[in-house]
Amino acid sequence: MLDAVTTRFIGTAATLAPDVLALVYDHMVRLRGHGGREASRALKLSAAHESALQAMVRSALLPRADELNAFRSGLLSGVKSAYVVAARAVQRRDSAAHEHYDVLLRPFAVAGVEIPPCAADPDS
Repeated sequence: MLDAVTTRFIGTAATLAPDVLALVYDHMVRLRGHGGREASRALKLSAAHESALQAMVRSALLPRADELNAFRSGLLSGVKSAYVVAARAVQRRDSAAHEHYDVLLRPFAVAGVEIPPCAADPDS
């Protein structure tokens, strides 16, 4: 149901170190007041896609629950939310506004995660 690009993006959750995931989450929180909230609200999925996306993110992160929460209490929950929001943007990259895509994926790009191009990206 989710495309291969979105599935690969979600898979990066299993590879990033806890300190990197904490930085991604913290960066995402800082961007909420700078367009992140509006961008997140603009990228809705169908109920079936949303359910599949959340299940995939949960499956990628749940085996790391102890590791992430040992690094910082509540990190699992925060990172799960960050990945769900960003993965929605990746899934909707063909219709997402460039500004929305950028603000939601920037924390991951800064952390070294390969970000698929957005269809609205003026550089693509």
